[in-house]
Amino acid sequence: MTEIGSQSATRHAPAPEPDGPAGPWDLVTVPVRQGLEAVDILRRGGSPAVGPVVHDGTCDTLGFLVPPGTAAGWDVPGSACTRTSGRGLRLPDLPEPAGDAPRPAGWLLPPGDTDQVTDPAVLRAALGEAARLIEAADGCH
Repeated sequence: MTEIGSQSATRHAPAPEPDGPAGPWDLVTVPVRQGLEAVDILRRGGSPAVGPVVHDGTCDTLGFLVPPGTAAGWDVPGSACTRTSGRGLRLPDLPEPAGDAPRPAGWLLPPGDTDQVTDPAVLRAALGEAARLIEAADGCH
């Protein structure tokens, strides 16, 4: 299975999945802590709903599905936007791993439970707010 991203500068979009959301779309990947904060901000802020969100198996990154073309102008520090050329996600429905087995990549917010994609302007604002919250929290230690 292809990973959705990592903390490194290189981000990879997964291979197509027949049961995934209809494309085309791009994928914004962020560190998991910032991504979870952004999901909370988007879900409670009264803004348009957040679209599908995927996590990598190690829970290092979250990926937000955004409209195609977003990658061309994406410039949010600490994140990356990958053009998927209309390919979907390869995240089959897998059972939880047994014991200490690594967790497979999967949906944090699956398609069908959310809007088709997240508006990039709304996501940009939520990621900025999340970064400020994390910086403030880290400064209190």
